[in-house]
Amino acid sequence: MGILFAALIFTFGVILVIKGGDVFVDAASWIAHAAGIPTFIIGATIVSLATTMPEMIVSCLAAAQGKIDMAIGNAIGSVTANTGLIMALAFIFMKVVITRKDYLLQCIILIVCAALLPLGSLSGHLSVWSCVMLSVLFAAFMLLNLRQAKEQSSAVRHSEERMVQNQIVKNVTLFVVGIIMIVGGSQLLINGGTRLAKVFGVPERIIAVTFVAIGTSLPELVTTLTAIRKKESALSVGNIVGANVIDLSLILPVCSIISGRKLPVSDMMLRIDFPACVAVLLLALMPLLLREKANRIHGIAVLSVYIAYLAVTL
Repeated sequence: MGILFAALIFTFGVILVIKGGDVFVDAASWIAHAAGIPTFIIGATIVSLATTMPEMIVSCLAAAQGKIDMAIGNAIGSVTANTGLIMALAFIFMKVVITRKDYLLQCIILIVCAALLPLGSLSGHLSVWSCVMLSVLFAAFMLLNLRQAKEQSSAVRHSEERMVQNQIVKNVTLFVVGIIMIVGGSQLLINGGTRLAKVFGVPERIIAVTFVAIGTSLPELVTTLTAIRKKESALSVGNIVGANVIDLSLILPVCSIISGRKLPVSDMMLRIDFPACVAVLLLALMPLLLREKANRIHGIAVLSVYIAYLAVTL
C-alpha cells in the first residue's frame, strides 16, 4: 500500500465517519425520546456497543495474530483517548450538567474496571481472576442500564406522533446506516493511518496506544462532536462512559480467550499506560460527580493531562 493510497483511504474514512456520526446521533436521540428512555442510557448501551466495534475488531484481530501489545494497547489507549481527548472536548465546548444518581453507579464500575488492570497485571500478565472480575462488571453494567431504561420508559406516556410506524422504520434504519458508516469509515482510517505510521518506524505499542487508539475512538469523537453541535450532552457523556466500560470489561477478556493464554503486559504499560488511564478517568469523573456539572477549566485540565501523556509516550 503506497503512501498516497493510504492517505486517500484515511481521508475517505474521515468523510464516512463524520457523516455517519451526524445520522447516528439524530437517530439515537429520536429512539431515546420515542421510547421514553433517558438519552444517557441510550448512549451508555446501544450507542456505546456500536461505537466500540472498531476497538473490538482491531483488538480481537491483533490477539488472534499474537500481537498482544496492539490488542491491550488499543483497548487501554482508547479509554484514555475517549476520556482525555473526547470527554475533555465535551467539557470545553458544551454545557454539561448531570444528575448524580443517573451516573454514579456506571462511573464507579468504570473506575473499578480501570483499577483492576494494574492490580491484576503485577505478575506481568493480565490474570485470570481479573478477567473474570472484568466480565462480571460488564454484565453488571449492562443489567444496570437495562433496568434503569425499563423503569424510566414504563413511566413515560408515548405520544401517537412519536410512535408512527414510518417514523420508527426510518429512524431505526438511519441508526443502523449510521453505525455501518462509522465502523466502516473507522476501519479505513485504521488501515490507512497505521500504514502511514509504520512508514516512519513507530513501535507497535506506541502505534496501539496513540494512533490506533485515537483512530478506533473516532466513532466516539464524531458522536461527541455531533452531540456538541446538537446540544445532546447526555448522549455524549453516556456514550463515552459506556464505551470505556466495554473497552475494559469486555474487549480484554475476549482477547484473552482468543489468544488462548494470559495476556502479557509490558513494563511500559504497567508504568505509563495503566496509571495514565486511571489518572485521566479520576480527573474527569470525580469533579463531574461531585459538582454535577463540568466547565471549560475542568475540560482544559483533563485535556492537558492527556497531552502530557502523549508527550511522554511519544
